[in-house]
Amino acid sequence: MILQRLFRFSSVIRSAISVHLRKNIGVTAVAFNKELDPVQKLFVDKIREYKTKRQSSGGPVDTGPEYQQELERELFKLKQMYGKADMNTFPDFKFEDPKFEILEKPQA
Repeated sequence: MILQRLFRFSSVIRSAISVHLRKNIGVTAVAFNKELDPVQKLFVDKIREYKTKRQSSGGPVDTGPEYQQELERELFKLKQMYGKADMNTFPDFKFEDPKFEILEKPQA
């Protein structure tokens, strides 16, 4: 009786361990694979190329004068709607604490 329970318990542990190992091996196989497939490599190369272009241009990549004109036009619209503040900086908020009156309790 005890021997049967022991065998049953060991088979449950064995199956749990095998499931755990299968899951971990599947995850670590991807992590240990240093080489990317060709599509991933192409995607990563394009991202790196875009990063170098953006750093060299200091702004949006592959834009012409029409982009700059459109940007200026939209900034002008925003300035007209929301005031003459600089739209490229975050506004500085100053909040003051409200002043409350202290009222005496009426005597009953």
